[in-house]
Amino acid sequence: IRSFTRDAVHVYRLAASDVGCPLNDIRSVVVGDELLPAAQSVLETLIPYERELDIGDGTWTLARIQPYRTLDNVIDGVVLTFTDITVRIKAIATQEALLLLAESIVKTIREPFIVLDGALKVISASNPFYREFQITPEQTLGRPIYQIGNQQWDIPRLRELLETMLVRDEAFEKYAVEHDFPGIGHRKMLLNARRIVGKVGAPQMILLSMEINS
Repeated sequence: IRSFTRDAVHVYRLAASDVGCPLNDIRSVVVGDELLPAAQSVLETLIPYERELDIGDGTWTLARIQPYRTLDNVIDGVVLTFTDITVRIKAIATQEALLLLAESIVKTIREPFIVLDGALKVISASNPFYREFQITPEQTLGRPIYQIGNQQWDIPRLRELLETMLVRDEAFEKYAVEHDFPGIGHRKMLLNARRIVGKVGAPQMILLSMEINS
C-alpha cells in the first residue's frame, strides 16, 4: 500500500499506519474477496478489471483495478478505485419490482392493456392486446408505442395525451379514438390511462387500457 483515500476505508479496514504494508494483511468487508487475485492478474496482463461489490448494509460499490504507470510509462503497480453505486443498484431493483407488479396486473386483465415506461416504451402488454391488434411480443416490448406494428399507434392526439401525462400527471378516461389500423381495419375505442407515481427516483409507468367498441 503506497497511499489511499478516505473512501477506501469503506472496503478495507485501513489506517494511516498501513501505508507500506501488503494489502493482503488488511481485512476487507467484501465476502469472498477476489480483489487481490484480480489485482495480481491486472499487474501481469495489464487488462483492467471491474466488478460490482456488495459491501454490506445495503451499500454497493463499483471496484475498478487498472495498471499504474509512472511518468516514464513504466508499470509500477495497480490502482484500485471504488465508486458508490448504491443509488443505481436500488433504482434497478425498484424497476424490476415494478415490472413484476405490472406483469402480474396485466395477466389478470381481459381487455387490451399495455404498460409504458417514462420514455413511452412498452414494457408489458396483455394477451388480448396482442390478439386484437395482431402483433407479437417481439414486435412490441421495448419499443416506443408509436413504433410498434406498422406504426399503427402513431396517433397525434394520443401522443399529445401521453406526453402531457408525463409532465402533469393528468389521467384520462373514456377518451374516444377512431382509427384505421393497417391490416386490421377500423376500430372504435375508449382509452383509459393513468400514471403510476412512485417514490423519488423510481421509474415512471403509464397504464393504458382500451375498450373496443364493435
